[in-house]
Amino acid sequence: LSPKLLHPAMNVPVDELASRLNGCNFVLEPDKPQLISIAGNIGVGKTTLAKELAGRFECPVLFEPYDANPFMPEVYAGNNELALDSQLFFLTSRVEQLGRNNLSPGEIYISDYVFDKELIYAGALLNSRQLELYKEIYRPLATKVTTPVLVIYMRDSVQNCLERIHRRNRPYEQQITPDFLKQLDYDYEQLFHDWKHSPVVRLSTLELDYSNDGTIESLVNQVKCYVSNKECLVFDETAGQI
Repeated sequence: LSPKLLHPAMNVPVDELASRLNGCNFVLEPDKPQLISIAGNIGVGKTTLAKELAGRFECPVLFEPYDANPFMPEVYAGNNELALDSQLFFLTSRVEQLGRNNLSPGEIYISDYVFDKELIYAGALLNSRQLELYKEIYRPLATKVTTPVLVIYMRDSVQNCLERIHRRNRPYEQQITPDFLKQLDYDYEQLFHDWKHSPVVRLSTLELDYSNDGTIESLVNQVKCYVSNKECLVFDETAGQI
């Protein structure tokens, strides 16, 4: 096939569709929870997109419990002694949210984070002794978590992310530095360079225009091709097939 041939349903070039698979093969699995995870740097717009897609699919959103974490404000203020407590709070909260027994097979869910980011933030915030202990706790818990059927990886410049962080004005985020965001940006790139768990749609925030219904509808139509859900299947009456 020509690399630039457009897929008839997704209107995306064949070479881009192939890159989303990262050399792997994936099949629709209707007996699994249809989890769509949105990943990306702080301030890139994950929660906004999660809400928008959830409205289109009429499905639950699983939000990061930032405001419920009692340790994070002090950690971001420089109290490294509480960094392990903060990361374990997030870890246990996300395991509960994404646990296989807590999500129904065949139902669509959208999370405004990808679980595997846990090791990214642990590596950025914990000292070597804390990180060693954290990994011992992380490994068995990670096996209990639902794997996403699709990841939407959002990207934008560090400067744009920092401007959004300042605009939303969460007090505990105002100490975040460009260097910290640059490191997270690098770590996310490394994570998805080797990602083998699901297709990954790479999306520039600049491509999103929430005032333009066509922009979001195009993304929604693409997402439908990666999930197995009765609401997303289209029946072709002429061919008698899905």
